[in-house]
Amino acid sequence: MRLILVGPPGAGKGTQAAHLVAKYEIPQLSTGDMLRAAVAAKTPVGLKAKEVMDAGGLVSDEIVVGIIRDRIAEEDAKNGFILDGFPRTLAQAEALDEMLEANSLKLNAVLELRVDQSKLVDRIIKRAADAQAAGQPVRKDDDPEVFKQRLEAYNRDTAVVVPYYEKTGLLSVIDGMQSIDEVTASIDSVLQGLDEKV
Repeated sequence: MRLILVGPPGAGKGTQAAHLVAKYEIPQLSTGDMLRAAVAAKTPVGLKAKEVMDAGGLVSDEIVVGIIRDRIAEEDAKNGFILDGFPRTLAQAEALDEMLEANSLKLNAVLELRVDQSKLVDRIIKRAADAQAAGQPVRKDDDPEVFKQRLEAYNRDTAVVVPYYEKTGLLSVIDGMQSIDEVTASIDSVLQGLDEKV
């Protein structure tokens, strides 16, 4: 099962990815985690990324695509993977298509968690309050101002991949405003439908 999770920050992608990882026994490939791992492992791509990150720049599509290419070639991704935070741009989506084709692989589905963005800030404030109440650290990106900037960046850059996948027929829209369990059930229902088509 090869999946992409799309949706704005705070839509619940991480929560749903954890369910899919357990259900299908496939890794969740988060670009942020992979970048940090590549930098730590001092791979050629990781060293290039470190240089850019140390200079305060944004890592280029070329570097991100290189990291994804290396990662999906690893043993634990042979039976599939969940991409979270990639592709973020049309160029990355096209590069992913080429990469998969070169390896005779195909995506099974692109799941968009569609949410009411005006309510996301409230959701983030609640998430931060819940974490504090439980004595857990509050995520840096759960600051409402930081979050609004991330939302703007998502709408400017990443939302464009949704129509791209809509055209391919791979896109399934999930109502991300449902409860966590309802979102999980909706995703399971979409993926079960795919299994039956195969």
